[in-house]
Amino acid sequence: MKQRENFSSKLGIIVATAGSALGLGNIYRFPCEAGTNGGGAFLIVYLIIALLIGTPLMVSEFVIGRRARSNPIGAFRLLSGKKNVWPVVGYLGVLCAFLILAFYTTVAGWTLGYLGKSAANHFAGQDLGQIQLQFMNFTNHPWLPIVCQLIFLALTAFVVARGVKDGIERWSKILMPLLLVIMVVLCINSLTLSGAKEGLRFFFNPDFGKINGRVLISALGQAFFSLSIGMGALITYGSYIGKKDNMVSSAAGVVLADTLVAVLAGVIIFPAAFTFGIQPQAGASLAFTTLPMVFQQMTGGYFFCLIFFLLLVIATLTSTISLLEVIVAATTEEMKLSRPLAAILGAVDTALIGVLATLSFRDGSPLHIGGRTVFDLLDHMTASYFMPLGGLLIVLFVGWKMKRADVLDELTNGGTLKTGLRKAILFIIRYLAPVAIAVIFISQLVGK
Repeated sequence: MKQRENFSSKLGIIVATAGSALGLGNIYRFPCEAGTNGGGAFLIVYLIIALLIGTPLMVSEFVIGRRARSNPIGAFRLLSGKKNVWPVVGYLGVLCAFLILAFYTTVAGWTLGYLGKSAANHFAGQDLGQIQLQFMNFTNHPWLPIVCQLIFLALTAFVVARGVKDGIERWSKILMPLLLVIMVVLCINSLTLSGAKEGLRFFFNPDFGKINGRVLISALGQAFFSLSIGMGALITYGSYIGKKDNMVSSAAGVVLADTLVAVLAGVIIFPAAFTFGIQPQAGASLAFTTLPMVFQQMTGGYFFCLIFFLLLVIATLTSTISLLEVIVAATTEEMKLSRPLAAILGAVDTALIGVLATLSFRDGSPLHIGGRTVFDLLDHMTASYFMPLGGLLIVLFVGWKMKRADVLDELTNGGTLKTGLRKAILFIIRYLAPVAIAVIFISQLVGK
């Protein structure tokens, strides 16, 4: 088997994989879900699900990647034995990563554009209506959002073209600590606001009477989305994990880091929401319209607005890097292209679809399919169908198709680690995880 690049350390595994998981979903999607589903009650349910189900799901993808030492397509081909349909799961993962990257770079371009707007102090002295108009004017601009999107794709391709150690791992070790520092600064600022006490009470004081089926499904879906399950990224990163690295503890470290960032986002958002009377479930408009207005009412608002959008750029970049790496790993190994060429081609192909997603936001745009913008259609397809289906097939493959001895061999590093916890994780992979994912998938199908 050919020599393959590895992450150089356990820290490298955690920061790179956490970078894949951390993104805009943590910064504003988690507070939105918590705000809609009972605050502290949602937080408790999410923490339990992320640790008990999210970790085994991540481990499943790590097992496939490290065992095969290949991209998602090659991994399923190698591990499934005789010719069968299982490699289709790998193709599904690569396609899912490609489609997510296409529409995700639309928002990535917005974050870059708004970093420039905040640096130029474009929000000073403006009320909510004026800032909302700025957002509409920006998304309707004939070329600026596209230029920002293409610059972001170029940055992503530059990092990925550098390789695993010199590109992905090196930049993750820089970007992830910077992201955490910025979040802590914003948290400290939020804790000084007049509504901090009420916001923290809502977020950390659970009302268990609010836990119902909807909260459970929402928390499960958020964990699935946040941890990048079912899109090929974790299989790809798993293939770079060394045989001596403890993948279970690495997965747990990623889940904890991902959860920490989500909690910090809540500490940033909820005090501001209760201070200024805003709705935390406002979604994208919260990041690009409401919060810029809130920052203008704070002491040092220019500084905090600037670092907030820097935070969004960093969080988004760590995610786009992992998504493009899925495409590049598959291209280099299946088509025998060089990494730099694969990164360039992947970015160009993504741009062809991504630009359509960006243009679909313009007023009067004909880029609507079935009443949805191209952006919304790609988001809906991947989140509602591709990711849950991919995740379900992955745990079924690890739990029932792969040899139990091979799975335990990976989980125990060839028998050098204790088997007790690993057998419990395998039990979850075989029985609990498929049922949990099936609940998400079926709820998506019948709930539309």
